[in-house]
Amino acid sequence: MHRPLLILATGMFAIGTDSFVIAGILPDAAHTLDIPTSTAGWLLTAYALTYALLGPVTAALTTRWPRRTLFLTGYALFTTGNLLTAYVPHFTTALAARALAGLGGAMITPAAVAAAATLAPPERRGRAIATVMTGLSAATALGAPLGTALAGLTDDWRTTMLFVSALGLLAATGTALFLPTLPTPPTVPLRTRLTPLTDHRIGLTLLTTLLAYTGLYTVYSFIAPSLDRATGNSTTTLAALLFTWGLAATAGTLASGRLTDRYGSRRVINTALTLAALDFALLPWTTAHLPTTLAALLVWGACGWGLLAPQTHRLITTLPAAAPLLTGLASATVYIGVALAPVVGQAGLTWLGPHRLGPLGAALITLALIAAEAAHTAIRRTESATQ
Repeated sequence: MHRPLLILATGMFAIGTDSFVIAGILPDAAHTLDIPTSTAGWLLTAYALTYALLGPVTAALTTRWPRRTLFLTGYALFTTGNLLTAYVPHFTTALAARALAGLGGAMITPAAVAAAATLAPPERRGRAIATVMTGLSAATALGAPLGTALAGLTDDWRTTMLFVSALGLLAATGTALFLPTLPTPPTVPLRTRLTPLTDHRIGLTLLTTLLAYTGLYTVYSFIAPSLDRATGNSTTTLAALLFTWGLAATAGTLASGRLTDRYGSRRVINTALTLAALDFALLPWTTAHLPTTLAALLVWGACGWGLLAPQTHRLITTLPAAAPLLTGLASATVYIGVALAPVVGQAGLTWLGPHRLGPLGAALITLALIAAEAAHTAIRRTESATQ
């Protein structure tokens, strides 16, 4: 089981690097494209929104595709989109290129998470999901800061996009050579895929994810101006901070799988959300100095990424028969939050300034905690009624 999971995690590493590296090079991209930094935030939104909206659609259209064919097609679109982003001269065409890359991600991520859940027995499902999700968090630890550092060393943010393209090619090669044959899931119409949304337990769980990741990425979308007091506008220092944040994210992801298997999803979810909300509420003060910024990012990374595995586990254990559908909806919901975050962040920049985005994110994360408890109550109520 371990080798297929590692191959899937490698693909998630490429997808995750593309998702997170843009935030670190946003000011440089804005300067090159001759647009304000707040407007450049739409480069994140174009990728994330395309992924979120087309994820369920592509999953329905490609159900009968062999899994290897699905993954390789997704990587082809992903890599092409990033190559175009590196070379197009105008903002509007860059947005279209980012959307194409997002379409590739929409094909890959839900299938990878569903495959992980299928490969593992129930008692190890949390760890299997966490292993694949570690590819995403490792991207924050290695891919995103390395991409940011490359932009600083070459004084050209487009080098970063070429780096992401190379990661896509590497993941595609590994998939073609080493991924074993995986069972093809049964055909499921798009309407059926969206049916779980009518279940209030699922709806509340997805609402938790939406609120949490909108809050978390409201700050991350504008991470460079938010941390400029600590970094002194040094791209190298920012890359080092992102590396530390990513290490914490990787540790949080791995630990959350084991903690979920041992203690259940509720404790892990509530603890992660509570600590993240407190951490974000204090960001206006902690990000004023480098040592406290480092501490804040450690908590942020571990708690923010420690939420993914227990949330996915909660969905799958609530409706086990719909696991492949739910993993797709879960991934789409994360990216809807990531897509909304720059929009919320743009408003926050105007009203509050870059150093006050933390409390705005904390408010959304607190609402996520309320939604999580509502989801838990609904799940328990349904269980009691069926006994």
